[in-house]
This record gives sequence, structure tokens and C-alpha cells, in this order.
Amino acid sequence: MVHLSFSSIGYKELGLSTALNNILNKKANQQGIQLKSKHYDQKFKELISELSKQGKVVLLIDEYDKPIIDFLTDIPQAKAYQEILKTFYSIIKDSDQHIELLIITGVSKFSKVSIFSELNNLEDISLDRRFADLVGITPEELIHNFEERFPAAQEDLALSREELLAEIKDWYNGYSWDGRTFVYNPFSILNFFQKNEFINFWFSSGTPTFLVNLLRERKVYDLGNTIVGNTIFDSFDIENLDIFPLLLQTGYLTIKSADRRLGAYTLDYPNKEVKESMFQYLIAGFSYSQHTQSTPIILQLRRALLDNTCEKIIILLNSLFSSIPYHIFIKDREAYYHSLVFLLFRYLGQYIEAEVNTSNGRVDSVVTTDNYIYILEFKLDESADAAIEQIKQKNYAAKYQNQDKTIVGLGINFSSETKSVADWKQINL
Repeated sequence: MVHLSFSSIGYKELGLSTALNNILNKKANQQGIQLKSKHYDQKFKELISELSKQGKVVLLIDEYDKPIIDFLTDIPQAKAYQEILKTFYSIIKDSDQHIELLIITGVSKFSKVSIFSELNNLEDISLDRRFADLVGITPEELIHNFEERFPAAQEDLALSREELLAEIKDWYNGYSWDGRTFVYNPFSILNFFQKNEFINFWFSSGTPTFLVNLLRERKVYDLGNTIVGNTIFDSFDIENLDIFPLLLQTGYLTIKSADRRLGAYTLDYPNKEVKESMFQYLIAGFSYSQHTQSTPIILQLRRALLDNTCEKIIILLNSLFSSIPYHIFIKDREAYYHSLVFLLFRYLGQYIEAEVNTSNGRVDSVVTTDNYIYILEFKLDESADAAIEQIKQKNYAAKYQNQDKTIVGLGINFSSETKSVADWKQINL
């Protein structure tokens, strides 16, 4: 068996050609084979041929596309590595008679012409229903393999078995490739049972800096519940990236439902863990701050809403906008204004009941706590009075009047000139 993992061959330090030559020499030495070829593609072919003398060869190639993915911000380098990989993989077809099984994994789906031009017999099983539970932990496997861990987790978290399973599902389940079969993230499950805490383990898997920058550049921030056609899964174009298949393939979105008759897929966040991670990164990306700052802001905002201290809400909103470079904000002020308000209150929904609706450039938020219902209206370069007047005229409070809670109207006017709240007004409705 030959196992090649592109995540650990050192192509960033050595260059891809040198790294391939080195790893092939290493694999040959482990098998007692002395390679005579000098070039990486011929070395690969020779290695397979020599191993076949011992029996049929199994090839496992992990993260086949990582040298390209890591350089998507440097298109010339990405394309150069694409050509190297195309040459490297081309020898597999000529070695077909020696290969019993070939499995290739990666996060992107490049067209066969771009990388696998010679391999016309590859079968893509990414969205194949037969393999929907191949990766990840199914609910049945969770019960079967972690049964003995449940009592300690229940005791540590003071939860019943049913409550524990519901929380684990909410945090770590939800990945699907057919819209029917949903599995748990093995990495997160293993870490959870090590600590018996509901923690966001997704951060340790890497920072999606490139993705966030691309989203900010294209002013895309509302990622959930997005319907796409099946053609987006057909190929991966380095020079014309489609953000949604990339988000799906990297695990930030998953297939929540599929209508294969119409060729339509609904993409959404898999679970609370991933959704929380992405909101932190997006808020940090759009506000030019550190991702570790967004959760404290959300928790403080939650406390301010619980305590009905609107002055604190204004301070927190100002702190969020203050880190955006002035010249960048002025250039796209509408986009930054709407995106950050939207992301802030959607993220708040992780900790408290909050709803954000966007329509014709208007942002409305409703936040519900045990004692209060806040109806927030945001304006840009208008006035807090105008915001309050809209709340009254459109009678936003009507649907909440039958609840035994104080209804608070909060009008907030944001200034694009100062990047801060110009004025605000609070009334009881």
C-alpha cells in the first residue's frame, strides 16, 4: 500500500516538485526499493511498478488538492502547482494494471481536464447516496461506541440522557451529502468526550482567512439556507471561484435537503459549532478585528439586553464598528453597516432568541428575553426619531402584545461619517 498525504510533504518549504521527489524516495526506502528515475512522475510510476511485483497495489492519496487550495490567493502559483499535479497523476492510468484500489480525498472538485485528464475512469462518490455515511459518525454508531461515556458526561453536565443526546446533536451533528443521512464530526465527538464540555472545537481545525476575505470582497454574509443548483458541484475553477461549493467542500456548509428531480440543494450550517465559528470569523473579517473579540461582545450584548441597559448596547455597537479602517468603511458603508448588524444579531441568536430580517436595504431586529421584547430599528444617516416613528407606524409591536413582557422600541441611527451611533432613542410600546 502507498499512502500519500499532501498535508505533510513539505511543499510550502521545499516546493512541490522537490517535496514529491522526497516523499517518493521515502516511500521506496520503506519498502526496500531503490528508485532509478529522477523526475517525480517517473519515480511514482517506477514505485508502483516495483511494488506490484509483491502483489496488487493500493493507492491512498489524502488531500490531493491541498497544494492548490493553500495558494488560492496566489493564482500563478496555484496554477503552476496544478500543472505539476496533473503530470503527477497522469501516470496512474498507465499503471492501471498494477493497481487494485485507488482512493483520492480532497476538499475541492476540479474538473477532470484540469488535473485528471488521463483518468477517465474515476468515480466521484462525494454525493453518492450509497456512501452517505462513509465518513462521520452515525447516530447508531454514537450510541454503540460511546455508551460507556454517557454517564460521566450526564453527571458533569447535569443532564438527562435525552438532554445530553439532544445537545450533542445540536452541537456536532448535521453533516450530510444527500440531505437525508446526517452524521457527527468525529474530531468534535472525540474531544467532547475527553472534556465533557460543549466547546467549539472547530477553531483548532484551521482559520479560513482566505474564505472570509473572499466573502468580504464579494459582500456575502448571509450564508444559511441557500438554494443552489447541482451544476455548482461539477468543477472547481481556480480563476473564477464559486463561494458556495467551496464552503460546502470545506465543511462550513452542508446539504440540508435535496430535490434531485429538480437538481436543487439547500445548503446551511451543519450545526451550532460550525455556525458559531463562522459568525466569529465573519464578524472579525467585516470589522477588521480579531475573531476572539466577537464572542465577548455577544455575551456582553446578551447581558445588556437581559438587564435592559440600552446605553451598554450602544457602546458595544460602537466598539464593533470602530476597528474598520475609515477609508475602507466609507467606500462600502452600506455593505459594512448592513453586514455587521445582520451578523451581530444572527450570532446573538446562538445565546438568546434574536431574529434579523433584511428587506430593501432595511434591517429590523427583534430580540426576546424572559422579561423583555426588544424591537430594534436601525437607520443609516437619518435619525433615531425616524426609526422610532417607523416602529410605531408599521405597528411592529402588535404581534407581541399578548405576551406578558415589557415591549421596548429602540431606534438607532448610525452615522457613516463617524462610523458610530449618532443618536438613539428608547420607548416602551
